[in-house]
Amino acid sequence: MKPIYPKSVRDRFNISQWAIQHSWLTLSFWIGVMVAGILAFTSLKYALFPDITFPVVVVNATAPLSTALDTEAKLTKPLEQRLQNLPEVDDVRSSSYPGQSVISLESPVGTNLDVSTRKVEDALKQVKLISGAEYKVIPFNLNESAVISYAIESDKQSLQDLSNLTKQKIIANISKLPGVLKVVLLGEPTQDSNSTSLPGQGATLIRFNSKDAMVQSTRLSTIAIQVIKRGDANTLEVVGRVEAEVEKLRLSLPDIKLTLASTQAEFIRKATQSTIDSLIEAIVLSVVVIYPFLRNWQATIISALAIPVSLMGTFIVMAMFGFNLETITLLALALVIGSIIDDAIVDVENIMRHIDRGETPRQAALLATSEIGLTVTAATLTAVAVFLPIGLMGNVVGQFFKPFGITVSAAMLTSLLVARTLSPVLAIYWIRGKERKEAEEQKKWGYFAQKYQDLLKWSLQHRKIVMGLAVLSFLVAIAIIPIIPKGFIPKLDRGEFNVTYTASLTKLVAQSQQSAQDALGNIFSTDLNSLSVAGVASSNSLNNPLNDSLEIAKKLENIIIKNADVENIFVTIGSRQGEVNKGTLYVKLKEKRQIKTGDLQEKLRSSLPQIPDITISVEDIQFVDSGVQKPLQIALKGENLKSLNQSAKAITERIQKLPGFVDVTYTGLGNTNDNIFQIERLNNQRVTYISANLGQINLGQNLSLGAATEKLVSIAKSTITPDVQLALEGDSARQNEVLGSFTWTLLLSAICIIIVLILLFGGWQDPIIIGISLPLAIVGAIISLLLTKSDFGMISLIGFVFLLGISNKNAILLVDYINQMRKQGLNREEAILEAAPTRFRPIMMTTASTILGMVPIALGIGAGFELRSPMAVSIAGGLISSTILSLIVVPTLYTILDDWFPRNSS
Repeated sequence: MKPIYPKSVRDRFNISQWAIQHSWLTLSFWIGVMVAGILAFTSLKYALFPDITFPVVVVNATAPLSTALDTEAKLTKPLEQRLQNLPEVDDVRSSSYPGQSVISLESPVGTNLDVSTRKVEDALKQVKLISGAEYKVIPFNLNESAVISYAIESDKQSLQDLSNLTKQKIIANISKLPGVLKVVLLGEPTQDSNSTSLPGQGATLIRFNSKDAMVQSTRLSTIAIQVIKRGDANTLEVVGRVEAEVEKLRLSLPDIKLTLASTQAEFIRKATQSTIDSLIEAIVLSVVVIYPFLRNWQATIISALAIPVSLMGTFIVMAMFGFNLETITLLALALVIGSIIDDAIVDVENIMRHIDRGETPRQAALLATSEIGLTVTAATLTAVAVFLPIGLMGNVVGQFFKPFGITVSAAMLTSLLVARTLSPVLAIYWIRGKERKEAEEQKKWGYFAQKYQDLLKWSLQHRKIVMGLAVLSFLVAIAIIPIIPKGFIPKLDRGEFNVTYTASLTKLVAQSQQSAQDALGNIFSTDLNSLSVAGVASSNSLNNPLNDSLEIAKKLENIIIKNADVENIFVTIGSRQGEVNKGTLYVKLKEKRQIKTGDLQEKLRSSLPQIPDITISVEDIQFVDSGVQKPLQIALKGENLKSLNQSAKAITERIQKLPGFVDVTYTGLGNTNDNIFQIERLNNQRVTYISANLGQINLGQNLSLGAATEKLVSIAKSTITPDVQLALEGDSARQNEVLGSFTWTLLLSAICIIIVLILLFGGWQDPIIIGISLPLAIVGAIISLLLTKSDFGMISLIGFVFLLGISNKNAILLVDYINQMRKQGLNREEAILEAAPTRFRPIMMTTASTILGMVPIALGIGAGFELRSPMAVSIAGGLISSTILSLIVVPTLYTILDDWFPRNSS
């Protein structure tokens, strides 16, 4: 009889023999790994998401030009033409106003911002601008964000004295803290006590819980500080240092009240802790499920030890790559818990089986590990072949999921080493044979194994029916896909959100001028056509658009504060770019609230006042600041401004009437045929952006991003004129990018799996069987998403990839042992009926441990559960269908392929 496997292949992967022969060296090695892992763990930082930098360089140019059209022609275009050919620039966006041009250069993720800035500065030196033109280059690292803000109040000091004290005592101390880039003072008074300075002069207006910068009736002075972290600094570390410093300041400044106004840290802490809790629960459940299967505490402990040891080895790799303990890596660890114990379970279960046959522990360990070695190695290496390509993906998606792919790969490779070295060594010393002849659990397993064997016999006799049902289930799953909502990142119940508004600057200035003229008896007047954003920002006239913008904020605040679930409202009027017509109301909800964040947002949208020429938007707080506020956005491209404006207006009016489309706006809202105030450009072409948030289409169910994008694109195509082109922007574009990236990654992963299996099995029939069995996992994953009403998006997509990596284990276990039985002289059917029931228990054990490890994540408990649940749901559902179907389909498919392509065996 010719062996199916070359002996050298199986021996090559039997490192267990070496580990058993050098048991004390093996134990010493893993003790060292544990110590190093603990040290590595203490060096890891907590975060919400991986560190992703979106480098943006902004060129802010001004010139004595009276119209936006002149600015575009004489200022924006010359600058764009020089800048658009710079290397490492993805997109060039610009906004042209009367006398001012703002050009934004977006570089690929990870680009060195300092280098990009220098290249821009060098390029601009070669541009010949019109007389009187000036420009400033401003580098923006969107990771340099405000991480915590405090309202500072005093009823004993004037606003000016409070500002001076804040600069000297508070800002000076906090600015010195590690990780702090700068501390911005908000609401600072101007030299003229009768007016408030404009953002262009370095100040903004603030309100905290309905208190202005100066409440005259109570002599209460209120200002605020905003702490901006460095781009490479950890949010939680910076916030922790600031909070500690603020506690000291409260003691040293008893007359000053410092109140937390807003922070990013609270949700990060809650979400991180919830994920850690799920990780711990997954560990407990994965361990607990082992004992009922093995009925042996020593074997249970040996299997369970694979988890902490593998985690310590993974922490070492994470520290080497500079990863954080954030949602993605913690999810990776939580998801992989059930899988990293699988290898040890299979090894230990096989050793126990040999011991129960009467072999000594040492003989059992040597025989069992040799028997199972190739199986365990193949299963783990094929999983790594899936996850490593994810860690090597490019662009934003790659940066986001690199920690996931590498963390999972590290955990699985470490668990393989544990199962092949530590577990058999411990089994030699700890596991002994059973004293009783036949344990009760063996009777039970014998009963289940017999029922499974009977079903298998029937399946082998009715192969067409079995394969027909398998194909039908797969086709049904594919047919269900269009029904599942398509999303990008799930909406979170964070307990905080922003309400933003943008007023038409022309009207805001006109109102402010009218107020000043009324007050001063029409002393002066100004030609609006000659008034630019820069001109507004530098105006020292008695009229102040910022104060009029404040009145808009007050109207919105009065409605929001009436909600009983609102705890704080922190208002900032004037953006960091110096735009006086914009304001943000940060709304913090109470810890014990009676309403979900999304439901309150929806309630506010219907109750906030409709103010002419003012757009109001209820915004989610972004996971990662990419510069785009709304998830749904399209761009209309063309050179005819009239066509762009009319098309945008018509599309906006149509989608505003549809359920689920909320806060719909378009750029250039104040433009008319006679007065073009704002011109947007994208990559050297005029453009108008239409954007929207996603609201509820019925109680508790939001419009999905996929459905919204399809509807918006359909309406836009039927509305735009022939000289206007359509392009996706925002999350709508990122969704396609993610799907495209994952498609190529999955293709690469599939190729890697096939190559690994061919190398390990020494032929192509077995890899084909294992590969064809993979779609069986999709059936349960899709059905589970449908039943739980989860979106098919970036998070659930990770679950599908995870399934691809781990669902082949069952097939490998079956096929490998069938081949071993045939090698020992059994015919094909005898080998199947012997091997499959024998592998039934370890398959059920590994499946149960993995699924139970998913339960805490799938249940949807704790902050940020919306990010974790879809992934676990899809994996658990996929494993159930994969296990049930593969136990029948894989042996059946084995016989079919063996009939078509007989193996060389006697």
